[in-house]
Parts: sequence; C-alpha cells; structure tokens
Amino acid sequence: MASGTPSVLDHGSITSVPGIRSCGIHCGVKKAGKDLVLIYSEVPAVAWATTTRCAIPGAPVYVVREHLSHATHRAIVSNSGNSNTITGQRGIRDAKAMTARAARALDCQPPEVLVASTGHMGVFLPMDRILPGIDAAAAALSRDGGHETAEAMMTTDTVPKKIAVQARIGGKVITIGGSAKGAGMIAPNMGTMHCFLATDCSIAKPTLKRALIDAVDRSFNSVTVDGDTSTSDTVILLANGLAGNRKLASASGADYAAFKSALDFVTQNLAQKIARDGEGASKFVTVRVERAASERDAKKLALTVANSVLTKCSMFGGDPNLGRVAAAAGRSGAKLDPDRFNLWFGKVRMVRNGIAAPFDRRAAFAAVDQKEILIRIELGLGVGAWTAWTCDLTYEYVKFNAESET
Repeated sequence: MASGTPSVLDHGSITSVPGIRSCGIHCGVKKAGKDLVLIYSEVPAVAWATTTRCAIPGAPVYVVREHLSHATHRAIVSNSGNSNTITGQRGIRDAKAMTARAARALDCQPPEVLVASTGHMGVFLPMDRILPGIDAAAAALSRDGGHETAEAMMTTDTVPKKIAVQARIGGKVITIGGSAKGAGMIAPNMGTMHCFLATDCSIAKPTLKRALIDAVDRSFNSVTVDGDTSTSDTVILLANGLAGNRKLASASGADYAAFKSALDFVTQNLAQKIARDGEGASKFVTVRVERAASERDAKKLALTVANSVLTKCSMFGGDPNLGRVAAAAGRSGAKLDPDRFNLWFGKVRMVRNGIAAPFDRRAAFAAVDQKEILIRIELGLGVGAWTAWTCDLTYEYVKFNAESET
C-alpha cells in the first residue's frame, strides 16, 4: 500500500474497522426484514455528524445535534421503517429514550449515543418493540456484523451499500469503513439518506469535523436522484484512535491529506451507489464541470444539470439533447460566457465555443444509450471544477412514488 493511497478491502464494511462491532436485526418496526441497527466502538471515540438542512427535521436530528457537544461517543442506534418525523416533543422523547436504552445496554452515557431513524413520516415509533430490540441488538453485536448493518438501514433501497478502505498514515495503517442508505428523496444538502462511518485513525474532534463536512459536500451533497431533500438526512463518523498513528491535530500536512483522501474515496463511493440505486433508475449519470470561474460556480452548474428533470428524462430516452443541458446550465446562476460554452456526451463533442458542433449522430445516441453516461461541460473561465452524480428519471420512478404509502 503506497502512502496515502486508499486500498479497497474485499467485502469491507463498518466492522472492518478495528474496535467496531455492529449488528442489524428485526425488531418489528417493519413487517419483515431487518430494521434496527446498533454500532458500537469498544473504546471511547470522537465523533462528528452532518444533518439535513430541512427546516422541519426529524426528531433524531435534534438529538444528534445536542449530543455532538459531548467529548466522546461510543455508539449509533438507528431504525428503518419509521422516520420519527413530524412527531413533536413525543418524537424527541422517543429518540432520547433510544439513546438511553442503548447507553444502558452498552454501559456508557446517553450523550455518547447518536441516533437516527428513516422511513414513513408522521407516525410515532413503536417503542414497545424498539426498546427491547435495542437490548437484543446489544447482545448480537459482532465484529462481522457489517453486512447485516447495511441491510437493516435499507428502506426503498434495492441493495445494501457498504465499503471499507485502508491507507497508510505516518507508518500506521488506518481503516475507514461504513454503510449508507438512500434511493429516493435524494438531493443536494443530503436527501433521505443515512451514512454511518467509523475509523481507527487518531484525530482531534475539530479536525474530524472539518474533514467530514468537506467530504460530505463533495459526495452526498453532490448526488441527486429527484431534487427532493428529506427531513432525516444524517452522516455520522466515529474515530476511535486504535490505529495508533500520531493524532491528526490540524487540517494540514501529508498525514491529514492521506486521511482526507481515504475519507473522500469512501463517501464518494457510497454517494455514487445511492445514485446507481435511485428509485426506478436504469442509468447512472455523471455531470462534470471544468474550467469554471470558481469551484462554487462549477458546483452550482453541475447540480443544476444533474437536477434537471428534462435532462434526466432525455437520458432515460437515450436522447443526446444538447439543448436541455445548455438550458439548465444557463439558468444555474453560474458565471457563463456563451461563446466559451463547450459540451460533450461521453467523447462526442456536441457544442464547440457556444455553437452546436457537427457530430456523428450514431455515436451521440450511443453515448447516452449506456448504463453509465458522462456529461462534460467546459466553460473556459478559470480552474473551478466539480462533479455531481445522478440517474435517469424513469416510468418506474413515477409509478413507485405515485403508489407510495403515506
């Protein structure tokens, strides 16, 4: 393993991280299937979390924000099937009861437990099933529980999403592993998605916070399925320090760069898996913007194109519709010079310096009739660049969400 180069572990998961145990069990929130997750660090860890920017967040989001002020953390408890959203003070009491029950089962303090819920909204949690389920989950914790954890996080997902990587930092091998869930209501500022991560890297909490916020911005805040942001979005990262590396105390230097590279790899991999598993999706679409006036402009433009319903429909239909991409770019608010606008579908150049270019029709249609499509835009204004990920918009997406039960 080269210094700072992430190495992907075969069948890696959150329990690939030394000192992390987890499980996924069925407790009865859903009629069938695993629906309760418990993740535990055998030693005290530092943690940070990013949460939804929705002004009507789920009850667990309030509790996570409150508990982040505690110096150490030991566990994450989460359920699927019910998001504990639009449930008022009772919902907050229930979320806190989940952390208290987990703390009692794990012999730690309630503020050391972070909590999340996902699923149907406006329904109170079945606490008579969840609380005994937490006891059962504590007894089932395993160093091989990563796959079951990923399964228990799922709602409309069709596949579990997990990964673990290793990197070398200061002569020590560190591991980062985690799982994510999400397939619909996915938009920048995080959609209805959860991601639980752990690492054995020794890192100061302020440094961890900075690394996670930036990693989320470049991954989960750059993925969109349908443009809808949800109420329960949460990304949590535990760092227990068992790798024994010299503590990363600042966001600078080669060691921090190696850690950040590995974290970015993990979060971007999981974000892409969410886009690939978009509800009803048949194609995975990458939108890459280059030579923008600034990184901010590049991100704004990339996400506008990725969120464009017309562009997503044309990708589903296999139509290399340059006008739809150009229109989305033009309304993005990013700085543009029409005479420097360039567009490619795959390797086929569609627009050259603001003018529709002669193109091979067969090659252009073939470029968007793939399972994986690249839309590349070059603005000729600077060095700003950004990549966003999305999927096509299909009949199945409309059918699934039209028939979705409240």
